[in-house]
Amino acid sequence: MENGKIKNLAEAAQRIKNAARNGERSIIYGDTDLDGVAAAIMAGEIVKNAGGKVAAYYFPNREKEGYGITKEALKKLEPHAPALLIAVDLGIGNFEEVKLARAAGFSTLIVDHHEILDGLPQADIVVDPKQPGDSSPFKFFAAAGLVFKLAEETFGNDFYGNFRQSFAELAALATLADMMPREAENTEIIEEGLATIRRSFRPGLRAFFDTDAFFENDARNFNERIAKIITVLNVRDFRAGVPAAFKLLTTDSMDAAKVMIREFLEINKKRRENIDRVTAQIESLFRDKGEPIIFEGNPEWDSSLMGTIASILNIKYGKPVFIYKILDGESQGTVRSTDEVDSVALMKKCKDLLVTFGGHPKASGFRVKNENLEKFKICLVDGLNKGAK
Repeated sequence: MENGKIKNLAEAAQRIKNAARNGERSIIYGDTDLDGVAAAIMAGEIVKNAGGKVAAYYFPNREKEGYGITKEALKKLEPHAPALLIAVDLGIGNFEEVKLARAAGFSTLIVDHHEILDGLPQADIVVDPKQPGDSSPFKFFAAAGLVFKLAEETFGNDFYGNFRQSFAELAALATLADMMPREAENTEIIEEGLATIRRSFRPGLRAFFDTDAFFENDARNFNERIAKIITVLNVRDFRAGVPAAFKLLTTDSMDAAKVMIREFLEINKKRRENIDRVTAQIESLFRDKGEPIIFEGNPEWDSSLMGTIASILNIKYGKPVFIYKILDGESQGTVRSTDEVDSVALMKKCKDLLVTFGGHPKASGFRVKNENLEKFKICLVDGLNKGAK
């Protein structure tokens, strides 16, 4: 490994080129938030520009099948095997599922930026700057930022012009959306991407600046407008099995893009009303409890809103927030934490109670059997009291 380079980046680039040269099919598997969608779009374009074929894109519906590489997804994708499964913005904690993928005939390449838990899954190649043995100096890329680096590695001097700019734009938005540190190489990606976004090669981005409904009577500065674009692109509205942002960012029609943006604005308006309603409901539940964490759940809450709601409560009350949707048998949760409390390390103390968990210190998630909810809460509070930071 070249000193200072992200571990396995060169191997990942070569694997994609080998797949293209050998006529091997690729499947792109991404998370449903903006970082996952952007990373998936870019990964697919790397495969295609390398001369390969993308047989399918897959985004797990978190509410129906959970987060990460899922058993349900592998069953649906099995007809495409043998193939190269490229997982972006997820997969680093899918130990059992990666073994199942191998058994089903998939070669697995994981590009993820989340914290390493108990070792690595047995994927063919793992790209994650946080894995053991990675000597690269910067560890805090968004997943799309890592895929941008993968494109640089794959195409070298041929990665320029509209090709590079279109990748930088997506990586910049994803880096901001995932709240990655605005420092080192992230700063370069953000500056490069935002510099061309008004005249983007992608109609789905350019349309934001050519849609009266979006910026009508809007006196806000450029950065605030970018924040509004990110908010709209993070709407997790599934259309034909893919997130709405994927449809918008891959359309080749300006007219279609403008129609979608207007639809997303309406969806976002209703989304904001639901966020305010559920936030107030949660506040009424925990306000008088005097506990060191906010830990609440409900079967009626929309899981796609949990991240925003958890962030609002975390900022307002300065406490780690664990909120969850109660499903049949299990609950699916979202976590937002403070600078002082590493949520992943805290949940690791309770891992025997959890089905899955993972993410970043300040933003993470979990799945837990409903019978273990109260035990999980007690374990979290106990961990905080014992100073698990």
